[in-house]
Amino acid sequence: MKKEDKPKINNDYYSDRREKTDVKTESLIADLPYFCSEFFYGISNNTTSLTRLNYAYDLRIFFDFITQIKKINVSDMEISILDDIKALDIERFLNYLSHYKFNGKEESCDERGKARKLSSVRALYRYFFNRDKIKFNVASKVQTPKIHEKEIIRLEGDEVRKLLEFAESENAFDGRKKAYHNKLKIRDFAILSLFLGTGIRISELVGLNYDDFDFDQNSFVVTRKGGNRTILYFNDEVKDALFDWLDFRYELKKIDPENKAMFISLKNQRISTRAVQVLVKNYASVVTPLKKITPHKLRSTFGTNLYRQTGDIYAVSDFLGHKDVNTTRKHYAAISRDSRRQSANIISLKDDDLK
Repeated sequence: MKKEDKPKINNDYYSDRREKTDVKTESLIADLPYFCSEFFYGISNNTTSLTRLNYAYDLRIFFDFITQIKKINVSDMEISILDDIKALDIERFLNYLSHYKFNGKEESCDERGKARKLSSVRALYRYFFNRDKIKFNVASKVQTPKIHEKEIIRLEGDEVRKLLEFAESENAFDGRKKAYHNKLKIRDFAILSLFLGTGIRISELVGLNYDDFDFDQNSFVVTRKGGNRTILYFNDEVKDALFDWLDFRYELKKIDPENKAMFISLKNQRISTRAVQVLVKNYASVVTPLKKITPHKLRSTFGTNLYRQTGDIYAVSDFLGHKDVNTTRKHYAAISRDSRRQSANIISLKDDDLK
């Protein structure tokens, strides 16, 4: 890829993923009141496949709750049911989400989960209200649950070094894990390096093809949320890790020549999101047992480190692919806490100079 070239679209992988997501959404819509089909059709041009899938999951739980309080089957619901539902009913739904049963399983939602489900219900009401299909938009009257910010969990500088050193060591694990590690440590080291060196999302990483990379420019193309394609850059440390993995990958005999996936599994297939989550957990749980490190926490680590180096919240927001800089400010908040802690340590209560 030349520097001036436009980003290519990894058609095969992303088209297949969208198709599978749409098929799953269609199966969920079948469990919803008939009028919901119009809603999903109407929003198809301005929402992503994943957004519609999440709406379907959330609305299925919502209407299951409505069957309980209104004593009516989903199949018997008319669109007028939306006007019969009061704001208090939706508030009761949010309380119900704290601990509920769905499909025979005990479930629960935290503040963010409740907020997302309320957002899905609001989208449904807003759609039909704007088209004069219902009289009232009662969902707009329900307040979003207050979300208490959690402390940002990330790796500190020394922990980053230890994690990478552990990943490329010869004796990282024992038993079965050791056997897997010996086969995959070059790949795993490259994955961890790419996470920590670029802050990409796990969905972006698993979707990468080897021809998305331009090693002359130390750059690669990722598909962001919403399908936008962006060129990102990496340093020489990440480049070396990726080169080592590609050298190893090219020596593998059983890979289908048509398989362009950058990172593959032991089955010579594109690595899955779940496999990446497990490998990050396996390495991090040994190096930092008191921190629950996930791929997203590695992303937070990158964001925090980038802010420390640049002091530019907008640069961090752009690199991470955040649509709203306020989403990025949590990294700034983390730095602010560090600054306050360091400032507190400067003051000595028993210093002779204070007398």
